Amino acid sequence: MWKNVEHIGIAVKDIDASNDLFKTLFNTPPYKEEVVNSERVTTSFFQLGEAKIELLAGDSDSTITKFINKKGEGMHHIAFEVEDIYAEMDRLKKEGFQVLNDQPKKGADNKLVCFVHPKTANGVLVELCQEIKK
Repeated sequence: MWKNVEHIGIAVKDIDASNDLFKTLFNTPPYKEEVVNSERVTTSFFQLGEAKIELLAGDSDSTITKFINKKGEGMHHIAFEVEDIYAEMDRLKKEGFQVLNDQPKKGADNKLVCFVHPKTANGVLVELCQEIKK
């Protein structure tokens, strides 16, 4: 079951400059900055009511940097919180969606994540995420 929009991911070249820009735009600082080594990115999160905005800046060989080099800075993905990420991955595969991960990966903000290829979702990179239970 899909619960809600968890966050919107925005690809940026410079995390510090973008934190300053969005801090001014939202009139609030980011609540968290985190390095996700597996994705070679630094993330920063802003909480806006129930919604979150995630800024992502990558190293020279990351997927985020390749995205920026091809399309420029801007919206990268939309993430949805799901109740059971494994069940949703199986369901989506059966429905013909191309899921980019065989298994969920540990992502930022204490989440398990997987992605749906934009070619099978009208050009939108969709992220499924589920909070890691401790």
